[in-house]
Amino acid sequence: MLLIPSIDLRGGRCVRLHQGDFDAETTYEASPGDLLEQYSAFGARWLHIVDLDGARDGVLANRPLVLALAARRRLHLQVGGGVRSSAVVDDLLENGVERVVIGSAAIERAVDVRDWFRRYGPERLCLAFDVRDADTDTPIVQTRGWLRGSGVSLWRAIESFEPSGLVHVLCTDVARDGALAGPNLELYAEAQRRFPHIRWQASGGVRNAADLAALSQLGVSAAISGKALLEKRIDSSELQPYFPAA
Repeated sequence: MLLIPSIDLRGGRCVRLHQGDFDAETTYEASPGDLLEQYSAFGARWLHIVDLDGARDGVLANRPLVLALAARRRLHLQVGGGVRSSAVVDDLLENGVERVVIGSAAIERAVDVRDWFRRYGPERLCLAFDVRDADTDTPIVQTRGWLRGSGVSLWRAIESFEPSGLVHVLCTDVARDGALAGPNLELYAEAQRRFPHIRWQASGGVRNAADLAALSQLGVSAAISGKALLEKRIDSSELQPYFPAA
């Protein structure tokens, strides 16, 4: 399992939200560029970047900063938040981003997104499904920066993209995101059981090395961690098994 550090951007700053609430924001002094260099030095190969302004408003508001980070060529970047058109996907892929993360558009513009899979290929795209009611049999996908309930279950959303060759799915339990409450192991176990061919990225709740080990045992492809790494809650030596370049 890979550990993929996460940076959430809002107004050019590195922030974290508590359970997806834009009014419950913590701002960190470390610059996104410094964090990229730090994670690269740890041995990370990928960096996950979310434009929170874009996720809420539908416009990639932090584009200059994202492209500046991509231009460093230090890590593979997967970037999401506000990706609503093929023009934005083109722009990111042509300017050094390795993989584009599609969130709300996968629900609201599914026909267009299926065309993007044909155009760019499944390795260049990752679908991000943020879910509430994740402790039930029917986790429901949220859209627009976690502000709207789509009424679509996670399982139905995955099934609708299987014919397009879907490979990468990032799933966040919104109730765990930024809460340091531990990942929803039951959710990811069920996801693995239903769709073992998907390369799942588990996001939300990682607190420590024990959480990383538990996710690894489930067989997920990657774990996304933001707050625990920002606040240095995991010793760098404990990260090494999950950073292939360490």
